[in-house]
Amino acid sequence: MNVEQARFNMIEQQIRPWDVLDAGVLSLLAMVKREDFVPAAYRALAFVDTEVPLPEGQCMLAPRVEARMLQEAQVQRHERVLEIGAGSGFMAALLGHRAQSVVTMENRPALARMARENLRRALSSNVVVRDGDGAQGLPGEAPFDAIVLSGSVSSVPQALLEQLRPGGRLLAIVGQEPVMRAVRITRQPQGGYTTVELFDTVAPALDGFAPPTRFTF
Repeated sequence: MNVEQARFNMIEQQIRPWDVLDAGVLSLLAMVKREDFVPAAYRALAFVDTEVPLPEGQCMLAPRVEARMLQEAQVQRHERVLEIGAGSGFMAALLGHRAQSVVTMENRPALARMARENLRRALSSNVVVRDGDGAQGLPGEAPFDAIVLSGSVSSVPQALLEQLRPGGRLLAIVGQEPVMRAVRITRQPQGGYTTVELFDTVAPALDGFAPPTRFTF
């Protein structure tokens, strides 16, 4: 496989057509080596428009979804970011290039170890992996300028929204299959939150979040 050609094709044929037009995001995707964050057995899938299997039944999101989430988070160089769901560490590595610092939480020890090792090899010195349930975030280290949920939830916990700085953004994929939607929730300086619906997609559920309510009659 011609890796650089495959990377170019991923960006031009999958990511750019999905309304990812931020030049900084596109150049970052060309620079950060996605294949180094993919398990060796699935290296051939690194640039394919699909989710990539990870240990313990988890997976990396499809490249176009990761790229769009990164773009919509609008992270600036002076900002502190919290990611929920480290997975292999790839999104945290991308965020680390945009932010001042990143904390990424992972409640599966095997994945936390994988993310730490991948980030260490990628020289992502401003990214820290924390073991733990991300549904409650990190109130002791709040507030954050951006919070990114790398997976889907049936609803966004209020505990996470309260950890945003005024003007801070939370990115999440909300809903249940087959209908899910990526949203950006912004904490307003004067109080309250505003929600912008971004795009429709489907993503695996994040661990540790409340399951959807089921009504019985």
